[in-house]
Amino acid sequence: MALGFDSFFYLPKRDRHVLLVLLILAVMALAVIYFAGNSASLEPEATPAQGGSPTLPGQPDDTVTVRQVHLEPFDPNTADTAQLLRLGLTKWQVANICKYRAKGGVYTSKEDFAQLYGLTVKHFRELEPFIRIAPEYRPASTLFARNRSTHTNYSTPHPTLQRDSTRRNYQRQEKLNVGETIDLNALDTTVYKKVPGIGSYYSRKIVEYGRRLGGYVSVDQLDEIDHFPTETKVYFDVKPSPVSLIRINHLPLDELRHHPYINYLQARAITDYRRLHGPIQDLTVLRLLDEFREKDIQRLLPYVSYE
Repeated sequence: MALGFDSFFYLPKRDRHVLLVLLILAVMALAVIYFAGNSASLEPEATPAQGGSPTLPGQPDDTVTVRQVHLEPFDPNTADTAQLLRLGLTKWQVANICKYRAKGGVYTSKEDFAQLYGLTVKHFRELEPFIRIAPEYRPASTLFARNRSTHTNYSTPHPTLQRDSTRRNYQRQEKLNVGETIDLNALDTTVYKKVPGIGSYYSRKIVEYGRRLGGYVSVDQLDEIDHFPTETKVYFDVKPSPVSLIRINHLPLDELRHHPYINYLQARAITDYRRLHGPIQDLTVLRLLDEFREKDIQRLLPYVSYE
């Protein structure tokens, strides 16, 4: 027989408390079930881009947009950002071009454009047939060269075209031909600029690194310069010449570590060895030290003096 609402108050006090507790628990259980169901229904369905259907290894991801490269004739002095990006250049390369032009820089030849930082040989070969340098951006000296070729009398040049012997000659630097080489130890930026593909930046880097080394002993040492264009190494050779030697038994730690082939830990290992065992008579004893590998010892050999 069902218990009426009025009958509830005629129950003993203890029974009423039990019924109230059961009623509260039942309401709480229903509330939990209700809210749990609503929260599950509110979760959005995962899309493939959000990770709902993970891309398997080797499977193309349709969400990645591949930038199309469109090769077309362009002038690096006037091409806008959109055109440069269509040519396959990165955003930071395009930004460098814009900064260079904003500072008054001018690309006078295809070789100038080849100096763009980060531009690979493969990419340059693809762009080279499409580079068009407008005549107004070519060196002004080409105008005078063309005028001189049309005259037959060279004994009396025009007064306005006479060159003062005290002035600098701004004629364009001649480049080496295939098979010609220059001495890597010349340490002269003007000489290095004769190499095709070498401009002001890398010519300075060659001089700076050569002075830090104390002189070059191999053309392969150019590979130790960051991002050096290795294809230009065929234009260099190393003629026999003395190099600056490291007095390995006398120099303190701070001076030893200044050489590109000795880091701080190696300099400290050398000074510790001298203190414990005396002067170094043969560099091969450094093989006993954890700080030196065989490669480190071999490249140091030409620069070490035991005196």
